[in-house]
Amino acid sequence: MTRFAGSGARGRWRRSGRLARAAASVVVLAVLAAGGWLVYLTLRPDLSCGPGVRRAAEGAECFGVSDGRHSFARDLDAISARIAAQNARAVRFPYVSIALMLPMSPPESFERRKILEQVQGAYLAQYAANEKDNDKNPRIRLLLASPGRDHAHWRAVADDLARRAASAENLRVVIGFDVSTAVTREAIRHLTVERRIPVVAGPVTAENIGPHPGFARIVPTTRDQADALAHFDQDTDPRTALVVEDKRTDDDYITSLRGAFRRLARGAPRAPEIYESPRNVNDDGNTSTVFGQMVNSICGSRAKTLYFAGRPVQLRQFLNELGHRPCAEKTYRVVTGSGASTIIADRKLDWPALTRGVTLQYAAPAHPDAWSGPGRPATGGSPAAFQALTRLAREAERPPAGPVGPIVLTDSRTIITYDATTTAIQAVRANATQAQPVAPLDQIRNAWLRVRGPNKVVGVSGWICLDNQGNPYDKAVAVVQLRPATRDLGFVGLAWPRGAPPESDCTAPTDDGT
Repeated sequence: MTRFAGSGARGRWRRSGRLARAAASVVVLAVLAAGGWLVYLTLRPDLSCGPGVRRAAEGAECFGVSDGRHSFARDLDAISARIAAQNARAVRFPYVSIALMLPMSPPESFERRKILEQVQGAYLAQYAANEKDNDKNPRIRLLLASPGRDHAHWRAVADDLARRAASAENLRVVIGFDVSTAVTREAIRHLTVERRIPVVAGPVTAENIGPHPGFARIVPTTRDQADALAHFDQDTDPRTALVVEDKRTDDDYITSLRGAFRRLARGAPRAPEIYESPRNVNDDGNTSTVFGQMVNSICGSRAKTLYFAGRPVQLRQFLNELGHRPCAEKTYRVVTGSGASTIIADRKLDWPALTRGVTLQYAAPAHPDAWSGPGRPATGGSPAAFQALTRLAREAERPPAGPVGPIVLTDSRTIITYDATTTAIQAVRANATQAQPVAPLDQIRNAWLRVRGPNKVVGVSGWICLDNQGNPYDKAVAVVQLRPATRDLGFVGLAWPRGAPPESDCTAPTDDGT
């Protein structure tokens, strides 16, 4: 019995030892787990880039909505700081928010410059409205809304903006959208139709973007640009014209430009020269090889004017190949749309190629010399608007308005975003009263129907008079030309979609279907 009793005690001791060791193991594991969690908390990637901004899971890029306290890119540090300061002043008064929606951190240097110029344009309009407009309310709070590269997170950003429209932040207009693609078209439709937020687009020209209630654009459509070029250059013989076109059908800018140039070159003896670009608008792909072969074919034709329907990357490749053509004795004029406005900043452009009998002209949305010459028209634009922007740009070189970085006005991006923001501000304030300084969204959605005649926007790029579809009526087109000797843009002349500047009331006639 005693033996059994001893065996039972030893058994109980073994069981209690195992339990103790198990408990100790649990404690050790708990400690290790806690330590591991602390290590994770310390080393994990920060998914919050700042208020309203978060990091994309697939990389280091941040997307979302910033009031300037978060800078999306180093190039934007200075201008973001000035926006944050201006926003802090604006909220002391009755205010509304206006959001600039663009991918704020592209990898390409020429795209980063383009973004900086557009943010500068929006800020200069905000600063002028808040500090130079006789203390008018509501004041303007500017938000930077980045949907990420390739607009990958546009829906999340758009829905965030919708929440801000329903909150005390009083979001009233979204501006921006500088590229005509299917994603842009869907984002604009989502904002205006589903979220009922007014939109003023920047250099978006494709005809199939809109119309939507609450949607407006301030740059002539691709068709209007082509019509303006046709009126401007009536001496071009179709028998010496040739269209060079991208065959992709999923890019609204390319599709619109292709149709417009085919109409312009009607009667040309040769079918268009065709290529296909990568879907990513900034991807070089292998199209330069295709253009090398294409140039040999062009040399064998009677073509002198080449209408180029494609994106800026492929335009640069085409110009580089054309500059090294085997028929060096022949001269060529390349004509294209407003998308070419970024090519001047493209470091891969072979400028010497443009000295070898190649001229590039395109329909720019604006140019500083458009209203400064002695032959400027009496209607359609005003030199005073450009002079006011020039004074603002100089003021923004130093405090309190600046510094915001070097301001470039020649390639139109700053001007167009300034005009888009000014158009949004005019609509916001036109619907404000002393009793109700913040107008409801629906009032501003309908405001574009009044932007004409005495209510037109006297933009730096020309008069902005909207038709009933939200498109600018007979808006000035600045025909510009690359100057390889000075590596800048020269102003060639003003062109008009209807062949002449608008009358002083600048109202679209009924034959426009409006």
